[in-house]
Amino acid sequence: MIFGITLILLSFIAVPSLVLSKHAHAGELLNRIAPYQGWIGLVFCLCGVWGIISSVLTLSWLTLWPIYWATLLAASIVQFTLGFLLGYGMISKLILSKNEEAMKKGEQLQAKLAPIQGKLGVFGVAVGIWTIVAHFFFYI
Repeated sequence: MIFGITLILLSFIAVPSLVLSKHAHAGELLNRIAPYQGWIGLVFCLCGVWGIISSVLTLSWLTLWPIYWATLLAASIVQFTLGFLLGYGMISKLILSKNEEAMKKGEQLQAKLAPIQGKLGVFGVAVGIWTIVAHFFFYI
């Protein structure tokens, strides 16, 4: 359930126009978070990578709990992608700057993903809500 809530919050940070259109006072909160956006993105990117690795390692769940496994994989992919987009500056500074080829590939990936950041944010909210709903179906 916490995973779904954090995914929704990450999506709101990634698509501030979605939040600002609904709540006028949200701009102040988003301005407070902006200096930490790189670190938030880096942490979520790494958590997304770990979630993808966990999905691959628990591939046997696909036969037992296919919806739960697909939810975990989808949420991890969205978390990685949004985290990468939000934390690209920090990621390139800390991780990619040591290798020129990795820096170029990171820039290419960021250029491909940036135009769909809004759609990923909306999809992240939907997957986050589904993760919360699925938690109640599978654990209660």
